[in-house]
Amino acid sequence: MTTSARLSRTFNGVRLWNLMKRECIRTLQAHEGFVRGMCTRFCGTSFFTVGDDKTVKHWKMEGPAYGEQEEPIHTILGKTVYTGIDHHLREPVFATCGHQVDIWNEQRTSPLCSLTWGVDSISSVKFNPIEMYLLGSCASDRNIVLYDMRQSTALKKVILDMRTNTLCWNPMEAFIFTAANEDYNLYTFDMRFLDKPLMVHMDHVSAVLDVDYSPTGKEFVSASFDKSIRIFPVDKGHSREVYHTKRMQHVITVKWTSDNKYILCGSDEMNIRLWKANASEKLGVLNPREKAAMQYNQKLKEKFQHHPQIKRIARHRHLPKIIYSQAKELRIMREARRRKELNRRKHSKPGSVPLMSEKKKHIVAVLK
Repeated sequence: MTTSARLSRTFNGVRLWNLMKRECIRTLQAHEGFVRGMCTRFCGTSFFTVGDDKTVKHWKMEGPAYGEQEEPIHTILGKTVYTGIDHHLREPVFATCGHQVDIWNEQRTSPLCSLTWGVDSISSVKFNPIEMYLLGSCASDRNIVLYDMRQSTALKKVILDMRTNTLCWNPMEAFIFTAANEDYNLYTFDMRFLDKPLMVHMDHVSAVLDVDYSPTGKEFVSASFDKSIRIFPVDKGHSREVYHTKRMQHVITVKWTSDNKYILCGSDEMNIRLWKANASEKLGVLNPREKAAMQYNQKLKEKFQHHPQIKRIARHRHLPKIIYSQAKELRIMREARRRKELNRRKHSKPGSVPLMSEKKKHIVAVLK
């Protein structure tokens, strides 16, 4: 969708917002019970919702005309509760997840195929934006499963130490995805080599609930139970920016807008917040002198980024006391585990305690 309109879900309804005016322009009662997931069609003219009433509903983006009732274009009644949904970027095909992953055609009331590997509930499913026949899912039994829609089979499964809440594919690199985990970390994987993540991103101090990539594929934003959102470079283990407010509670979902300028987040206190993707960026029309000055300042920061004082200023962020204290405690715990491992290796028979990198510690198994 464009930055002018966004969807949000409530207890049993959906709201359509105009971001320019910052007001709700349409509200509809979508399901009986919670709305568990929603996605827009690739052309942006309609959207889909799933809820606790075991239905998938297709809605028009435009409101009903005068005198017409608010009714969905199409309703599909399923056999189980659906917990997530995602739409294909080119074809009239969408995927739902719950007890299994189902692939649907918009014109049919029965799934084209059903994909499963295990029996636990699946919390999230996402299509690959480049290799569009690939999709990935996260389940409650701590696994991430990759599927091939052409073969109607599961390709690979990687099992982590703790449960993965959701994943997001890199929009610029076909085989790269990032997973948000309950162990406070995010893991960036290459789907061809799942035995070790490319990068472990670890700055949050509580479970990571959602993740979304920027349109450039160079950064992603994460939402956490620790009441903050963080922006990570895809090739760095630590965040470059952290956003928080006094009133913001546990952040449930986060999205990066398609113009690469804004980030939206939804949290437990029932508010949607709009943030700048670059906190220091000046918005609005810039004259040539302002633009040249900003580019010059940016180049200066890049040139002297390794100077101790410049580095300290660039890295400094004010954090709430609870996040600062928990981060300090996690550092102490991590250092204690590292020291214990070194002592065990020092006082054990050579080779009996293998040296394992931080990237491999969290991988339990990879199945094909």
